[in-house]
Amino acid sequence: MSGSDDAALLAALPYARRFARALAGTREQGDAIVAAALRGGVAARPGANGARLGLFAAVARAAADAAPEPAAGSLTREGRMLLLLTALEDVTLEDAAAVLGLPAPRARAILDAARERLRAAHAARVLIIEDEPIIAMDLRQLVEGAGHRVVGVAASEDAAVAIAEHEQPGLVLADVNLGAGGDGAAAVARIMARHAVPVIFVTAYPERLLTGLGVEPAFVIPKPFEPTTLAVATFQAVMRGAPLDVG
Repeated sequence: MSGSDDAALLAALPYARRFARALAGTREQGDAIVAAALRGGVAARPGANGARLGLFAAVARAAADAAPEPAAGSLTREGRMLLLLTALEDVTLEDAAAVLGLPAPRARAILDAARERLRAAHAARVLIIEDEPIIAMDLRQLVEGAGHRVVGVAASEDAAVAIAEHEQPGLVLADVNLGAGGDGAAAVARIMARHAVPVIFVTAYPERLLTGLGVEPAFVIPKPFEPTTLAVATFQAVMRGAPLDVG
């Protein structure tokens, strides 16, 4: 690769980590998939997003090699990948199909089936940590629209810890910057010290949480986001203990 290719690949790495972590369900397994993808080689594709798409394709291949057999009734591997690529990573269906080596009509059928499966997924009890009232209200509506139950909305670090202690949520949806209310990441750390719960960070600066330095989350979605993005992320977070399925 040339120097410019190397720079483009480095810039695309945070997005490959986000994709792999959301796909695998844990930070550790996702990062292992990215490492395997890099060892297997990455072929950049034409266009401005060629490095990112090439990395996604390498991650998809590495995830397929690492995955066990699917569980009955679960999303297929291709279904999960298409949901995450189109919703979380904002890849067009045509590019996502190319990443997975699928004809576009086949990819559309798999994506439609995956969305139907998503709508039938089990509900989670969700704690929202967000200091902006309007954003918190929007998040609540999106979470409830995805079929989940909001058990509390916290605008500060201390309030989040107290609600988590009382409600024992099955999922935490957290902003990073709580303004005068403290730090969302610190609130999550305090909660997770007492309760094993999946967490999704919602932030306008996702790349700051995907640097490869320090403790990083498994699930990160950027602001602003579409309802489908939140639905996909919550499904993957709640199902993080389930094996990665192969279609």
